Amino acid sequence: MSHENTTYINIPEAVGVFDSVKSMQGAMYDLMMAGFSRYDISVLGSEEAMIEKLGSAFLRPEELEDNPDAPRAAFVSEEAMGELEGGIIGGLFFLGSYAALLSLLTPASTVAASVAAVAIGGSPSAALGIILARRVDKHHKDYYENQLKNGGILIWVRTIDKDKEALAVDIMKQHSGRDVHVHGWSE
Repeated sequence: MSHENTTYINIPEAVGVFDSVKSMQGAMYDLMMAGFSRYDISVLGSEEAMIEKLGSAFLRPEELEDNPDAPRAAFVSEEAMGELEGGIIGGLFFLGSYAALLSLLTPASTVAASVAAVAIGGSPSAALGIILARRVDKHHKDYYENQLKNGGILIWVRTIDKDKEALAVDIMKQHSGRDVHVHGWSE
């Protein structure tokens, strides 16, 4: 495997493997509360990114944790997923309602007709939004489930000094992270 397209940064990085989404999320939240930027914390990239960069979608965490070519992705919290789902549902409801309301923009339309148009026009769109939101949520859950099936969820945390290294390692271990260690570079 060639590392010619990988950019290395000479910043130490803590890495750990988690055996549940709950413990991984707890570590993520505590890392951010301890002052680590969400931009310095990453998780394993998507199955498609794994295939593109490494030729396989299913590698064990032990094969990836210190591999500079392992694809990375930003952590997406459950709260952010909820906001996204709400935005999809609300946005589609709004568009359907707005389109229905535009059709009633005549001087003869009544308030009752306008309210009915909003409800009738928005409901099918909201239903479509619910379907899309559930699909997004399922994709998010499947992403972590696939990692768990293959040995665990990986977290990488860039650290700037020995104190931050020790803090990141300690937080990950407190949340049942295993094989937690520091390597001297980050991607």
